[in-house]
Amino acid sequence: MIENDLYIACLNLAGKRALVVGAGRVALEKVNGLLACDAEVVVVAPEADPGITALVDDLQVTWIQKRFDADDLDGAMLVIAATADTEVNTAVFEAAETRSMLVNVVDVPSLCNFVLPAISRRGPIAVAISTSGASPALAKRIRREVEQQVGPEYAALATLLDEERGWAKETLPSYDARRIFFESIVEGQPDPIELLRDGDVDRVKEMIAAARETAIAQMKSG
Repeated sequence: MIENDLYIACLNLAGKRALVVGAGRVALEKVNGLLACDAEVVVVAPEADPGITALVDDLQVTWIQKRFDADDLDGAMLVIAATADTEVNTAVFEAAETRSMLVNVVDVPSLCNFVLPAISRRGPIAVAISTSGASPALAKRIRREVEQQVGPEYAALATLLDEERGWAKETLPSYDARRIFFESIVEGQPDPIELLRDGDVDRVKEMIAAARETAIAQMKSG
């Protein structure tokens, strides 16, 4: 029985070095995922898939054309091993563990101290689905279903709410006051998601303005 005792977190990889060992089609998928997070991606492999070399030619990825060596981990925040060579994958895991680094060996849960969930992205929203390594195929199916449920209107609302963060922080004196303010919008009636789904952005902005007035009135009365 697989235990789901993973600590779920979102990493900020912007500008951080991320090493990918291997340069085949699976490695290309991992490289693209890291580039989407603005990581500084370095690939180590004797040969590379055309998709990898295209990214290298476009100056998006650095390719070190050789076999993996433990010193390749120097300066990296995390490493992903995506090779078909069990000996290389094990070497990557052991070297990373010695350095207390984040390491993932694709499709080998026993050689991972973190797993890569299936990700659904819409604007500022990212939904991660993990099966604790039990079934990547199932995680991908769940992702497709989430993408059908969480449409662009959710991203639009997230963007509008993000624009209110500065005002809320400067105006509302406590965490509870800010929480109540944002929840009054998100859980408001009419439903802001339905309004945005119908393209009625102005009505949502009116709801936000009304929520501001209510929050200020409650602050003064309190």
